[in-house]
Order: sequence, then C-alpha cells, then structure tokens
Amino acid sequence: MSRATRRRIGPTAGGALLLVLTGLLVLAVLLSLAVGSRQIAPSVVVDALIHGGVHGGGSDDAQVVRALRVPRTLIGVMVGVALAVAGTVMQGITRNPIAEPGILGVSQGASVGVVCAIAFLGVHSLSGYVWFAFAGAGIAAVAVYVIASGGRGGATPVKLALAGTAMNALLASVVSGIVTTDAEALDEFRFWHVGSISGRSAEIAGQTWPFLLAGLLLVAATARGLDALALGEDVAAGLGHNVPLLRILGGLGATVLTGVAVAAAGPIAFTGLAVPHIARALVGTDHRWVLPAAALLGPVMLLVADVLGRVVFPPSEVPVAVMTALLGVPFLIALVRRKAVVAA
Repeated sequence: MSRATRRRIGPTAGGALLLVLTGLLVLAVLLSLAVGSRQIAPSVVVDALIHGGVHGGGSDDAQVVRALRVPRTLIGVMVGVALAVAGTVMQGITRNPIAEPGILGVSQGASVGVVCAIAFLGVHSLSGYVWFAFAGAGIAAVAVYVIASGGRGGATPVKLALAGTAMNALLASVVSGIVTTDAEALDEFRFWHVGSISGRSAEIAGQTWPFLLAGLLLVAATARGLDALALGEDVAAGLGHNVPLLRILGGLGATVLTGVAVAAAGPIAFTGLAVPHIARALVGTDHRWVLPAAALLGPVMLLVADVLGRVVFPPSEVPVAVMTALLGVPFLIALVRRKAVVAA
C-alpha cells in the first residue's frame, strides 16, 4: 500500500480544512439564492431570509428568494450531501475507486418506481414520486445484494459491481419498455428523469429529511470499519470488525442516501464519484475526516453546477444533472489516466 493511500491528517489541520469547506458552502448557498434569470443583490437575499424583505424595499425579490430559491437551494444541499456521502461509502465498501451511487442499481431502481407510479398508479406530482422512488431504490439494492451473496465468497466487491451492472441494464430496459409504449408516461417521466432541483418545493424536503438523517447516522457508524476495510477483508476481520455486517450497514446507509437524492431530484451522476476523491485529496484517507469533508463538498459542487446551468443560456436553464456530467466526465478521464499511470 502506497504512502499516499495511508495518508492521515491531524486534528488541527482537519478542523481548519472543514472550516474552510463550511465557508465555501455558505458562499455557494448565497450564490444559489442570488444568481439566476433574475439577479438579486446579496443584501436583499440576507434581508429576505431574516426579515422577509421588509427592510430592503424589494418585496418581489424577497418573494423570489423565499418562495422559489430557498426550497431549490435546500434541496440542492440535501441532494449534494446524500450523493457525496453515498459515493464515499460505496467506494469504501466495494474498494472500487470508480464506484458511485448508480453502481448498485439504486438509481435505476428509483427510476422504475417512478415510471411505474406514473404509468400504472396515476401519480402525477413530484411529492408523490418520492415514496415510489424510495421503494424502487430499496428493492433494487436488496436484489443486487442477494444476487451478489450467492456462491462462494459471498458479496465480494467484484460480485457487487457485476451484480449492480447487470441490475442497471435490466432495470433500464424495463424503464425503456414502459415509456416507449406510453407517451403520457414518457412526457412526465422525462421531466423527472433529467435530474434537476428546479421547481422542487419545500414539501419534498420535509418528506425526505428524516431519511437523510437516518442514512447519515448509518454511515457514521461505519466510519472506523471503512478504514479497516481499506486494508483488506482479512485485516479488517483481524481487527475485530464484522465485515459482512459492515458491508450491510454501509450499503443500507448508501441506499437510503441515494434514495433521498434520486427521489428529490432525479438521477444525478458524477457527484458521488468525484467528491469522495476530492475529499480524500484534501484530508487524507481517514473516513472520520473524509465523510464530513464529502458532506460539505457535495452540496458546493451541486449548487455551483446548478448556478452555472442558470447563467449559461439565459433565460433558459440547463438541468443540474447535465452540468455535473459536463464537469464530471473530464474528472473521470483524468482519474482513469492517473490510475493507469500508478498501476504501471
């Protein structure tokens, strides 16, 4: 194992970095509230948040901030946290550097739940999609784990990745089969499936925040185990960790977090892939630092991508999933090239 792989950071430096990342998140939130097709001064934003805009004389701007941008920004923070932490855990439990929330078929499972709700159950609202997305995500994750657990060795990282890939392909074909035979379902599903935080209401945040909290608590309980697992399954077992239980808890936490993100905003790629690597580059490999760093970096990346999507082609908007893909593809290429060099 290389020296870089074992790199640790001290409490003082780690705390300072987390403080800096917190500052970046605050700036990203203010940027998300101020920038859009209608530019609003930061002072008006602050006044709208604290006093409802009565002191700034800008009641229209205050209404835009409080009614439209606050829910959008809140959803962006929640989704960014969920995807980044889920990606960190998935990379830890699978020991796969390119793992991300889609690897276990969770995102496609949520998509199947939503498209079935639209096509067969007459659900036509974003708040109504949430529960079906959760159900689809959970069923897909359980199915992948059951498939990977069969045979010799149980649910190894390679078998999990292969089972997830197969499940993704199967569920994607199910989604395609439904939407290509139901034009109305296609129109509604396309709006959700593009991956966006635009038009999301505070009601969705209210429905999903308990699940976000539960997922974060599950993940926090696995932090030390993920450090041990990085040294190998035998070493982790020798240090007293129950490796199968660790994988189950970590996978359950990642599934819940991914369900939160996909239910609230639709599938958004690359945030869960890129953010864990950036966090490890900043704070080392100790998951007690990596997880909070990822939780702060995730919403920063998502909110900045969303703001860029608002200003690239005004007054139209580019969905945040498109922007994260545009930002994430070069990162993935660089990651693959760097890994190839290291392996050589």
